[in-house]
Amino acid sequence: MDIPQLGFGTYKIDNDAAPKAVASALEVGYRHIDTAQMYGNEAGVGRALAATDIPREDIFVTTKLNTPNHRPDDVRRTFAQSLVDLQTDYVDLFLIHWPMPMFYGGDFITTYRVMEEFVASGQARAIGVSNFEAHHLEKLLSGTSILPAVNQIELHPYFSNSELAAFCSEREIAVEAWSPLGRGGVLADPVIGEVAAEAGATPAQVVLAWHLAKGHIAIPKSVHVERQKENFSAQGLTLSAEQIERIDALDKGEPGRTGKHPDVFDRM
Repeated sequence: MDIPQLGFGTYKIDNDAAPKAVASALEVGYRHIDTAQMYGNEAGVGRALAATDIPREDIFVTTKLNTPNHRPDDVRRTFAQSLVDLQTDYVDLFLIHWPMPMFYGGDFITTYRVMEEFVASGQARAIGVSNFEAHHLEKLLSGTSILPAVNQIELHPYFSNSELAAFCSEREIAVEAWSPLGRGGVLADPVIGEVAAEAGATPAQVVLAWHLAKGHIAIPKSVHVERQKENFSAQGLTLSAEQIERIDALDKGEPGRTGKHPDVFDRM
């Protein structure tokens, strides 16, 4: 399965703004659109997908299971609604959004097994997870039959999440970075600025080029067309090994994390 390495994220883009934002992203050239039940904008994304002249098979669509929906009947019901809202017969990738180990008896294995049904039916071309730590993945891999295609995790220069990324790569699970720009916090870093000046690029392009060089899938988001173009152009930027090492050195470890740790995330 080929996943476009640079995608377009839709986190915090509301349902009314999503059609225009996704339409402009597709026009810029993005062919990977990432949404989620939790974002409340699948219907808006679906309107953009229905309106475009780009063939459906040329657009990689990801959505994610919301945290209150892990029970088998809820998985099936809400996934069916996601397909209706997205105006598509299938998604390319369906993820468990958070492991929620403190709920459902920590039984995300049963949830994932239901998702395996969608692969068998052709309604999901691939399935995977988001925000799973190594110990969650070890448990999942011991009780399921389909290898997660992706683990979408927080990852950016201030939080390289390197041990988890290596764990995934060793098991051929693709690493996808949400908040690839560190919620914008890394863009003002002097090292990023220096590399940008050297490369004749913007800080955002430098950070995204770093992700691409590391083999991460990255899904930056913006409702502004010029910023969408700026981010998309990062694919034409090649950083030197020395520049990549300087960015690697910005890692702060756990203090660099901007979101909740998956072991304690409990928002239902």
